[in-house]
Amino acid sequence: MSKVEMLLPIAIGDYTDFFSSMHHARNCGIMFRGPENAINPNWFQLPIAYHGRSSSIVVSGTEIIRPRGQGHPSGNSPPYFGPSRKLDFELEMAAVVGPGNELGKPVDVNEAGDHIFGLVLMNDWSARDIQAWEYVPLGPFLGKSFGTTISPWIVTLDALEPFACNSPKQDPQPLPYLAEKISKNYDISLEVQIKPAGQEDSCVVTSSNFNHLYWTVTQQLAHHTINGCNLRPGDLLGTGTISGPEPESYGCLLELTWNGQKSLSLKGATRRFLEDGDEVIISGCSKGDGYNVGFGTCTGKILPSP
Repeated sequence: MSKVEMLLPIAIGDYTDFFSSMHHARNCGIMFRGPENAINPNWFQLPIAYHGRSSSIVVSGTEIIRPRGQGHPSGNSPPYFGPSRKLDFELEMAAVVGPGNELGKPVDVNEAGDHIFGLVLMNDWSARDIQAWEYVPLGPFLGKSFGTTISPWIVTLDALEPFACNSPKQDPQPLPYLAEKISKNYDISLEVQIKPAGQEDSCVVTSSNFNHLYWTVTQQLAHHTINGCNLRPGDLLGTGTISGPEPESYGCLLELTWNGQKSLSLKGATRRFLEDGDEVIISGCSKGDGYNVGFGTCTGKILPSP
């Protein structure tokens, strides 16, 4: 078994990343816009997303090189250029598209489950300083495209059916094309550990659950195709960071350290953002009566910029 090499389980043609956790959206909004305008009104009307970069999706265990880019200027100075100073993980999962759909033919939201083969763990690594400077007005670019890690195990929706649970109540009521007859999430316990550089032991930094998603994966897929966009087998749809309501369930360092304003304690080490040599380990599991359905782990270690 020690000689087995894990590979990407699918050929990923296209990758889309959603923004479907209300707690994550609210926390980010409070940080950057203030509590009075934490979540934009359109967020409650449709699953927000951006098109990612499929070429830099890698399998668990692949090392991630710290990206370089422009950072936000300070005062009247020009933007700085160099290795990211705010490298972060994002606790996510992703849906793997199965049959797909033809160009011009949207998928009905109540049939969208038939178009999802299964789910994987995902870490959408983020350079927060690069992202903050570049994202206005078109969204993430270099701050995201340097690397995204997924687990090698795909767990089918059929295997997850015993763990189906009610999704959060959506208010306002979604438009008809997003209104599901049966709206469900899955009870999947998620955990993130960080092994600081030079240490043998890792430390749990967050414990969350897939059921915190406001927009379901079937709504995400239906919305993606409503304009006629064709999805193909193997396409990947990331959920976005999965944060819960409590601080110990926040799904990234941006939230856990409140954009670096406070330090996170890691058994003798402290972090505001990831340092070179740090390893991030994401795991997920659904617990049944006497059995578990596991997703394995989704890991990556940070290497210095060249």
